[in-house]
Amino acid sequence: MVVDSIYKSCYKLRRAPFELNPDPSFLFRTKRHYEALATLYYGIRQQKGFVVLTGEVGTGKTLLIRCLLQLLKGTECVCAYVFNSRLSPREFLQYVAGDLGVNVSRRNKTEILLALSKYVLSRYQRQLLTVLVVDEAHDLSADTLEEVRLLTNLETADSKLLQVLLVGQPELDKKLDSVGLRQLKQRIALRCRLAPLDLEETISYIRHRLTLAGTGADAVDLFPEETIETVFRYSGGIPRLINTICENALITAYARRLSFASAEIIDDVAVDLRLQAIYPVQPSLFYSPRKATDHEQAGPLIPELIADGTWGNQGND
Repeated sequence: MVVDSIYKSCYKLRRAPFELNPDPSFLFRTKRHYEALATLYYGIRQQKGFVVLTGEVGTGKTLLIRCLLQLLKGTECVCAYVFNSRLSPREFLQYVAGDLGVNVSRRNKTEILLALSKYVLSRYQRQLLTVLVVDEAHDLSADTLEEVRLLTNLETADSKLLQVLLVGQPELDKKLDSVGLRQLKQRIALRCRLAPLDLEETISYIRHRLTLAGTGADAVDLFPEETIETVFRYSGGIPRLINTICENALITAYARRLSFASAEIIDDVAVDLRLQAIYPVQPSLFYSPRKATDHEQAGPLIPELIADGTWGNQGND
């Protein structure tokens, strides 16, 4: 895109810092995101069976999944990734089998289940992990969720043969709390939830993405703290909204031939995007006691990844 290319050159950016696509290289490691990723990784590697991740729209769930899949890449894991959850039980099983490379064409439901069972058991006997990741799981019907539960009946005395990660909005928690799904709820080994960023994290998040995009020390000047506080007022700390507001702010600042994005520009962008302020004018009231450097201080919850440099390479692609 011509405008995109021009503003990157103007502001000395190597890449667009606020793209909406879930790029693992831009993962911002708040303590909560780091702990969630570590929980997901641990649950799969230790064959815990069911793991659930929930969070509001735009808090970075899909990005976290992409990071998890990147961490699992090159290991003995094979993953089926279901991103369209509006499927009937039979369609769901067909999709899972197809993504795992199991041929189930023209087979009935019983034959599909037998083929999947045989595949998963074969991998387990070779000490290989099989993982099912279901995004947008809050849209799964109760019948399909029951099929997922039945899939986890494949187990030995000490471990599950199929690792299942359900990812969805808070409605997923409510659905899992229903009486009809109490058997599934009891099988959940680990649960984690993503929350919006607080103000200090929002400041660090924006500067983090600008630094990765190539501004270096100029990041503070491009989005002053007053501007970021205004971004926080309209975004409520939701990363996807932060990206949308900041991307539009950069384009507007370029069009107005300004060297930085002002708070007034954020107000104008909010009007264009039909956004209303979530917090009052004094956002400092909403500072969390958590320090902005939490993402740098998070402990080595995934030691083997820290040791081989896998985690440290995030963001340097």
